Amino acid sequence: MKRIDGRTNMEQRKVKITAGVQAFAEGSAIIELGQTKVLCAASLEDRVPPFLKGTGQGWVTAEYAMLPRATLTRTPRETGRPSGRSMEIQRLIGRSLRAVTDLRGLGEKSFVVDCDVLQADGGTRTASITGAYVALYQAFSRLARQGVISTIPLRTSVAAVSAGIVGRELLLDLAYDEDSRAEVDLNVVMTKNGEFVEIQGTAEGKPFAKQQLDSLLALAERGIKELFQAQDEAIAKFGLTR
Repeated sequence: MKRIDGRTNMEQRKVKITAGVQAFAEGSAIIELGQTKVLCAASLEDRVPPFLKGTGQGWVTAEYAMLPRATLTRTPRETGRPSGRSMEIQRLIGRSLRAVTDLRGLGEKSFVVDCDVLQADGGTRTASITGAYVALYQAFSRLARQGVISTIPLRTSVAAVSAGIVGRELLLDLAYDEDSRAEVDLNVVMTKNGEFVEIQGTAEGKPFAKQQLDSLLALAERGIKELFQAQDEAIAKFGLTR
């Protein structure tokens, strides 16, 4: 199958992560995945949600939004309560980050990671998770050096990628044109330890077999390993250390 951007079925779009792109955020990063671009910024809040008050435990959450001209035609700016899609995605990002964070290591502090889609060509939720990790790492690293927190409270890395079946062929990292035609669409979130945080899989038209699921998971794992390398390179280039 010839893909629209010339990639092989098992090839991921070119990924670039740049850390420290915002001067005033505790941590920030831009992730570019093909034509998809997401700005991630991590902010410290010296408070926790009411259900955590007095527990000595911190919190990590996320907000997600798509800028009006991130897409081919203008999407109205969300005001007030986020759309159902945005809520679902930001909860996924938050769950993914909390899965690798030692929340007790934060004390009673919260971190909010804003993920704003500058340009969308498929995979915005997976790109947001991958970029958000780098922004959060930078925030933790900076605050640990300042003595605000005692250490970098991250157990491991987390990243995400999509895989799917289009025209009966298995593809890694679907661009929008492929995602819109996919018979099966799978989003996979994994840690660097090889554990799954979340698997979101749907079929369109007819169900898919377990053997196909296993093949898609193996393909996603291959792609996520490349994303971990991109994260490590962005962190090293910015001079962040544990």
